[in-house]
Amino acid sequence: MQTLRAKFALLLVTSIVAVVALITLAMMYAFRPSTEAVANKFARQLIIMEHLARQNPEAEFLSPHPDAGAPDRDQTELVRSATARLGTPLDVTVTHNTADGLFRTASVRIGPDSWLTVDFDPPSDPQLWGWFALITISIGSIAVFAANRMSKPLALLESAVEQVNPDGILPALAERGPAEVRATAAAINSLSARLKQAIESRMRLVAAAGHDLRTPLTRMRLRAEFVSDDEERALWLRDIDELQRIAHSAIQLVHEETKKTPPEIIRLDELARSVAAELREHDLAIEVTGSTEVHVKASRLPLSRALRNLFINAATHGVCGTVIVTGGATAQVTISDRGPGIEPDVMDQVFEPFFRADRARSQNIPGAGLGLTISREIIRKAGGDITIANRPGGGLVQVVELPVIAPDSGPLLPTSG
Repeated sequence: MQTLRAKFALLLVTSIVAVVALITLAMMYAFRPSTEAVANKFARQLIIMEHLARQNPEAEFLSPHPDAGAPDRDQTELVRSATARLGTPLDVTVTHNTADGLFRTASVRIGPDSWLTVDFDPPSDPQLWGWFALITISIGSIAVFAANRMSKPLALLESAVEQVNPDGILPALAERGPAEVRATAAAINSLSARLKQAIESRMRLVAAAGHDLRTPLTRMRLRAEFVSDDEERALWLRDIDELQRIAHSAIQLVHEETKKTPPEIIRLDELARSVAAELREHDLAIEVTGSTEVHVKASRLPLSRALRNLFINAATHGVCGTVIVTGGATAQVTISDRGPGIEPDVMDQVFEPFFRADRARSQNIPGAGLGLTISREIIRKAGGDITIANRPGGGLVQVVELPVIAPDSGPLLPTSG
């Protein structure tokens, strides 16, 4: 009931059924004859029939005994009172058949052994439930159709917005339909164009800044080599190395956000073992302790880079890391470490560019603070996401989730290399 279409339909059904119900009740109240008037009309007919029957006491329609049904005292009293009001009181008894309680039979005494029997339908309150049910079903069908037509342009807008790609760019919407919908679509298209321009401008700015930093940094490194004091030279070179890592990471971030590499089907468990083995060759403590064969669809080189960043994060800041690859509804890569973790109050900032937790800084570990940012960009482009949390027993847990792909949905390329 949260959709606009359902609310439209419910509003139409409720309003129309309420109006029909009020009109029906008003018409019944205004035009329905009173019980007394109906009884008088029937009594007048009985008086005429009784008069004709007395003139022909041998008629075939007369019965030697009254109707054998169960007596209806209320109707009997009502009919007798009506005949008395009309000046011709009759000896009448009203009965009803227990098998069919809708109709009544009036037995009027004509003679000692002669009875006139007349079937009639007594006045009663009409049953409106069937009428209202029919009205509700009919109006409901029309209301659902009308609500669907009315909300169809809005549903198109909703589905288009749901198709926002991982870059945050909205798809172009068709500017058709009612004036309000056309205006909304035009505003969203304009917003999308401005957003795309702003993102591209930011990317060009970051890429240009990172690229332009390389030349002065190279000159600074050359000059630092001529510093006579060894300790001072080491400090200069360390700062220059950090600036170069920041510039390189910024360029790499722009590259990941703008480069369009074709995806392929990859065995995620083999890729994780390959990356871990490569890092162990560089003396990093990272180990795949459990894996399940699972396939995902992503760009190979960016996905390798994303996993490498996360594995390095666990092996450096977390002392050592263990990796488990599992399959199911989604493919998951769980990376656990034994480090100090991250303070809860800054946990939501870990994916911000150039962010580094205080504990990581105190360890004096090289890095530009863009590894997690780049990894999340890559994973989200592949349709997945990354979550990070502190372990109850200490350390950090990084969980990568990606959509599972059947291995026969496309060409399976080798993961080694």
